[in-house]
Amino acid sequence: MNARLKNAGGIYLITPDTDDTGCLCAQLGALMAQPPALLQYRNKTADEPLRREQAMALQTLARQAGVPFIINDDWRLAVDIGADGVHLGADDALPGLVRSQAGDRMIIGVSCYNDLPRARRMSGEDVDYLAFGAVFASQTKPGAPQAGLDILQAAKAFGKPIVAIGGISPDNGAQALAAGADYLAVISGIFSAADPQQALTSYMNTFKRHYP
Repeated sequence: MNARLKNAGGIYLITPDTDDTGCLCAQLGALMAQPPALLQYRNKTADEPLRREQAMALQTLARQAGVPFIINDDWRLAVDIGADGVHLGADDALPGLVRSQAGDRMIIGVSCYNDLPRARRMSGEDVDYLAFGAVFASQTKPGAPQAGLDILQAAKAFGKPIVAIGGISPDNGAQALAAGADYLAVISGIFSAADPQQALTSYMNTFKRHYP
């Protein structure tokens, strides 16, 4: 297992875009009763003050539950508040730069989309996981390029933990795990569910059936 990751795999919970910090914290507080493997704060619409407010509030909940807390895109915010990690897209800073500024303890994950050459390059960097998606049709990113199960299989050769994201459900998650995913990343499948806690339980059961 990667030394910076507390778990060899599991459910990677990602927050939805919302300005309602109180509601988000209430939802997340309930979900932390069955802690996911990782929690990522992602809000593409928030301004800088709101991002900081929400990140600090969610980090407190994650720390109380013992869940590594990752911030999407904004590595400077992650460093500033002492988050456990940062997730970088293709338009964000290069992992080498972030590692040099953030230090050895920081979890760094990277989006590889459906791009195996990018994944191969990123696997040569000091990163902690490679994320691929959308594996299935995604509500969050309906226009996202498709990363088929064959890409997950091929990426195992790069020797890094694999995150599958995009349209993951408790039913099709088993296919992603069988193809080589170590983590199942979920946003709307949990936060948009009628019963988010029960939805999280269903995802966790999918993982437990594959890795009993």
